Amino acid sequence: MSEECPVEMTIKMIGGRWKCPIIHHLLNGTKRFNELRRLIPDASQRMLTKHLRELEKEGIVHRKIFAEVPPKTEYSLTNVGQSLEPVLWAMHDWAVTNLDSAGKH
Repeated sequence: MSEECPVEMTIKMIGGRWKCPIIHHLLNGTKRFNELRRLIPDASQRMLTKHLRELEKEGIVHRKIFAEVPPKTEYSLTNVGQSLEPVLWAMHDWAVTNLDSAGKH
């Protein structure tokens, strides 16, 4: 029985076109769904919903539903989600350092 690579496990949790931008924006505090839509305009409503649900399932995002009309839902990072901040900064720093030389910028 082989153990799964920790890097692969992390990519499975936060991989996906919109997951890192979602986490990035939630690092600045709790957001409602429409706030996230405005902050990530290229993400469709369907994909944003899908990725938020996946992040919630992984224990990275917390969803709080308020029983009011119209319904109000807020998203925030769990402690596990907050712990991803240095990972995102490391990815940022790597991109700044390497993307120009890789011809991908």
